[in-house]
Amino acid sequence: MSNTGMLLYASSWLTEFWESFKEHFIEEVKIGDIGEEINEAILPWKHYFDIGTGFKLLLTDAIIVSWIAILIVLVILFALAGKPKLKPGKGQTVLEMLTGLIISTAMDLGMNRKEAEHVTPMIATFAFMIAGCNVISAFEISPPAKNIAFPLTMALVAIIYVIYVSIRFVGLKALGLYMVNPIAIMLPFKILDFIIKPLSLALRLFGNVFGAFVFMKFLSIIVPAFLPGVFGLWFDIGDGILQAVVFSYLTMSYIGEIVEVGHEYKEHPEMFIKNKKKNKKSIEEEAAAAA
Repeated sequence: MSNTGMLLYASSWLTEFWESFKEHFIEEVKIGDIGEEINEAILPWKHYFDIGTGFKLLLTDAIIVSWIAILIVLVILFALAGKPKLKPGKGQTVLEMLTGLIISTAMDLGMNRKEAEHVTPMIATFAFMIAGCNVISAFEISPPAKNIAFPLTMALVAIIYVIYVSIRFVGLKALGLYMVNPIAIMLPFKILDFIIKPLSLALRLFGNVFGAFVFMKFLSIIVPAFLPGVFGLWFDIGDGILQAVVFSYLTMSYIGEIVEVGHEYKEHPEMFIKNKKKNKKSIEEEAAAAA
């Protein structure tokens, strides 16, 4: 092929490339029906699989993405940990620092060293799982927490774990004392508290993730890709990690509230007996005054 033919071929290729680029660019930045596009992004994908007679298994995008996120987090953790060494590498050092941070935080919230070490694996599981499921939205994948079923399930598991591990640490009697501490009239409020706590955990996680997802979807529709990428550093990654930290911290604090009362009872049981007598005396005085 002559030089002139090569130039003509290159010119023709560049022209076709430019026209194709313009068409794709215009299609990418063109604003369509914003409400419809956001609505399509919000609605969860789901599919029913027939298993046996009259039984169907529901599979949603939240389930699929959760397992993908868990697998990715496990790969990252195993890569960081590697083979344990007496002289730890960078990855092992990072994990040891995170473990130490969880233990020290749990101790600050009322647990002793042994109890803090016991809850660390579960608290870390909450943190890494939620963080992984939230951060995955940076790759244009719908985060599981935008489906209310995911945060509700996580919160239910968390509150069950709080009750179970608290009874294991300080006993059922200490849990009962916590329910009527500082006065017996607090019992219905404490019962209500165990309903509000998981709802608070679930709605906080759902609200933040859902709001960030809708905002990022809105940005990706009305502006070029560069700006959503910048905002995504916070809304997809920063806020996603923050929500995982908040969820884990509150779970630890709920355990600490119960365990701290149990420790006080074991160390100073006379304080609870005195309080019981004082409460009874004050009730009798109030009844006498009313008469």
